[in-house]
Amino acid sequence: MFNLNDIIIKKYKLSTTVKVNKNEFKYAKTKYESMAQPKEKDAIIEKLDSQSTSSLYWSLTILATIGGFLFGYDTANIGSALDLMGSVFPGLSSPLVEGYLVAGASLGAAVGAIIAGPITDRFGRKSMLIIDAAIYAIGAIISALTINVPMILIARTFIGLAIGADSGIATAYIAEYAPKSKRGSLSILQQWMITIGILAAYLVGLATLYLLPSFAYSIDWRIMLGVAAIPAFIGLAFRFRMPESPRWLIQNGKFSKLKKDLAKLGINVSEDDLKSIKLPKEKVKSKVTPGIKRALLIAGLFMVFQQITGINIPFYYGPTILSKFFSGSGALSSIEAGIMATTVLAIINVASTYIGFKYIDSYGRKAIARLGYAGMAVFMALGIATFFTTTGIVKTIGLMVAFSGFIVFFAFGVGGTGWLIQVEYFPTEFRGRMAATVAFIDWMANFAITEIFPVMDSSVGLGVSMGVFAVLSIMAVAFVMTSMPETKGLSVEEIAEMFDKKAKHVESEETSRS
Repeated sequence: MFNLNDIIIKKYKLSTTVKVNKNEFKYAKTKYESMAQPKEKDAIIEKLDSQSTSSLYWSLTILATIGGFLFGYDTANIGSALDLMGSVFPGLSSPLVEGYLVAGASLGAAVGAIIAGPITDRFGRKSMLIIDAAIYAIGAIISALTINVPMILIARTFIGLAIGADSGIATAYIAEYAPKSKRGSLSILQQWMITIGILAAYLVGLATLYLLPSFAYSIDWRIMLGVAAIPAFIGLAFRFRMPESPRWLIQNGKFSKLKKDLAKLGINVSEDDLKSIKLPKEKVKSKVTPGIKRALLIAGLFMVFQQITGINIPFYYGPTILSKFFSGSGALSSIEAGIMATTVLAIINVASTYIGFKYIDSYGRKAIARLGYAGMAVFMALGIATFFTTTGIVKTIGLMVAFSGFIVFFAFGVGGTGWLIQVEYFPTEFRGRMAATVAFIDWMANFAITEIFPVMDSSVGLGVSMGVFAVLSIMAVAFVMTSMPETKGLSVEEIAEMFDKKAKHVESEETSRS
């Protein structure tokens, strides 16, 4: 009979000539036993993880991410409308008020995310997705009918509530039915829909100005803001037909509904499958483990870097920034040129997100994020050089190239990766709250950089601002290399277990050193 101590010492190369710390031995023993005796999975979880992704899965994911489309549209359409509204509401001329008009949706999103977390864990993902769509529609209508500055600022904040709630819930919902081999691709559709929403905002802006040029300062900007109500109502109607998250149903013991909703996903389960589900004998309030805290720290920091490296500046302020570099026959012509230039950037954003969609499940989250941030730093450096050393058309082309490259690397390496790790890092019972907390962190960072940019631009200028973003991108590369784990190919349960093991290992090492 083998001696477990001898096996562990040999397996982990622990010296037999020195006294082994009991914490090191305990960690090694736990790791060995977990490798030797893998946990048995529930039959239903196995079916969810191994299910093929039919057209039904893609259709359901597009419906779930309609909020991503509205997120992109509602945070970008203000860029097209900003200069037009400034002529109607003089109060928007203040940099801080202008900053809040653009960033108010982000602040509302932070509040919406943190409110939605406990609600979606208690009442389910589907119900909150339905409420979000209704809030989107109402906010878009109020925006279009606004009569003064306070009203539009309140409307933008109100829209933000839905943006924030949806940004955490939609990706959590997707992660809970997606097969593990396609979880990255399905989840990154959230980012792709965001990019399509941004592009749609600028296309609507261009079309409105082209078709109704004489109403630019009276009706056009109202149309730009109000059009968002249409997809919101479509989402509201169809989200009633969505199945509930199967993992949430399992977690909450709703087995009769589970069988019905799994059938919607093309998964048939037997009574034996339902009986095999392992639940605690008694309902005990779970605690946030060190592993969950570690996962929250890493996902939260990733989202902070995702925002403060400056990706939303060309989309939120693009028409205002770029119009300065295009000559036109009047103010409206320059505005149209700025919107057109930003539309080009939005098209690049949509196309580049496809790269991440295609490779994130094979290339891996960590590798693709590292490459993304590195490329962003390089192109911001190019933008700095262009801004300070060139003039005229060369400067305009150089800045467009710099912004385009920056967006390409963000789109495939950073944007979708953030929304994916936001949900796959956490166990089901905490996923709603933790995803909402990460979304809150993301939106607060978004609000901060969006609010402060007009002040940065007016004080230190665009060139220095790009320098700040380049430095932050380099810091993000270092963070990814040293702290971010690779999670491709793992089920969400395996990822949560990995974080718990890592936290215990770190705790053991700290104890042994003390």
